[in-house]
Amino acid sequence: MRPSASFAAVAAAALFSASAFAQTTSPPTTPPPTTITRAATATFTAVSDCHPHGTVQFCMAGTAEYEVVGATRTEQMEPQYTGCHPHGAEIFCLKANGDEVELVGDRPSEDEHDHEHGDEHDENHDHNAEATSGERNCHFHAGVEHCVGGAEEEATCARTDREYNKGLRVGLLFVILATSAFGVFCPILLSKFTRMSQKNILFVVLKQFGTGVILSTAFIHLFTHAALMFGNDCLGELDYEGTTAAVFLAGLFLSFLVDYVGARIVLRRKGALAPSDAESPAPTHTEAKAATPASAASSSDHGGEHLHPHSGGEDKLNALVLEAGIIFHSLLIGITLVVAGDSFFKILFVVILFHQMFEGLALGTCIAALPSSAASYLYKFGMAAAFALVTPVGMAIGIGVLDQFNGNDPSTLIAIGTLDALSAGILAWVGMVEMLARDWMQGSLLHAGPIRSAVGLGSLVLGMALMSLLGKWA
Repeated sequence: MRPSASFAAVAAAALFSASAFAQTTSPPTTPPPTTITRAATATFTAVSDCHPHGTVQFCMAGTAEYEVVGATRTEQMEPQYTGCHPHGAEIFCLKANGDEVELVGDRPSEDEHDHEHGDEHDENHDHNAEATSGERNCHFHAGVEHCVGGAEEEATCARTDREYNKGLRVGLLFVILATSAFGVFCPILLSKFTRMSQKNILFVVLKQFGTGVILSTAFIHLFTHAALMFGNDCLGELDYEGTTAAVFLAGLFLSFLVDYVGARIVLRRKGALAPSDAESPAPTHTEAKAATPASAASSSDHGGEHLHPHSGGEDKLNALVLEAGIIFHSLLIGITLVVAGDSFFKILFVVILFHQMFEGLALGTCIAALPSSAASYLYKFGMAAAFALVTPVGMAIGIGVLDQFNGNDPSTLIAIGTLDALSAGILAWVGMVEMLARDWMQGSLLHAGPIRSAVGLGSLVLGMALMSLLGKWA
């Protein structure tokens, strides 16, 4: 029996080895799976709704999304591709110019694609969230809140209900009154009680600082505010894109017209209207030679002002035009300040405080420069008082309509935008022609020494710079 057992054991071992060999050497019973991309089996002929994700472009064919190989942000991405056709396991489509682009099989799943581009989206989301929470710069223009930076909230044209601290607004009305009065009366009182002439260096500083303030107010504050009003989404798209500039030009032209007609009237009253060119006889050589020394002396004595003579009546008219432009603007400033939300009211109040003081200095300097023959001190005080009162009057109007005011109402936007642009044109004419050009191109500063010229230029630039800086908030 022992040999039989040994034989059986040997046979069993042999059968086990043969079976193991057969398992390792026999071919598989099923063929390996074949990978077929969707692009190879696609039957579409065009892809559309093309859009970028980062620097990669994707297009849609039905519900499937395909990556466009080669299209990046550095070149023009086309909105669609046509003539799509397969080449083996790949598929190509045609651009508008006939070139081919390759499509990679549609994205496996939305989750996988989101994971692939997750870093970029997460980074953008974090940036937007940060901007929304702390980097948005919001300010009010006539009760309309404008925000720069961060994620924009859904715009609404309905009136926004806010809690207003009316007591604070009433109290600060008198602070604005005192500040405006200080700015406008200061130059007038200095000229009255100190007999400060226009040749005094302090008067030059105040006048040139005021010129810079007026120019900056026209272009940085008023023109920008008008553009914001006319560009408000609640007003809709304007048929004429140059509305702001057109109204600005109208204000400038009206100022010129008033100045020109006023000068003609003043000259006619004096009987000094020059004859026309056809009626004016040409001077003889002897007359011209004799007139030359006198003209030179006149130029030397009067600092070149004979190039553009101004009488007291013209100066008075120019001061009235300047005040008209400032009063329109100051009335709107009072309303704008009051209807601003409490979140920005205190900041805007400080800005408007300096704004009115600087503007008062500019106007007060022009009023103080009026000769006594054209305007008495009582008349000058009346002009100054009108400026000092107009902003508080605007604030009082704003307080009265605080619970009904809607800065997004189309009629309100048109009215404020028109007055802002019109005032900008008026102040631009007065600032550039009657103040800047008259002092520097036709006045005493044309022949001033280097120190006086440097002080005047520095004051001019300082006025423009400070008022432009305030334009960031108001």
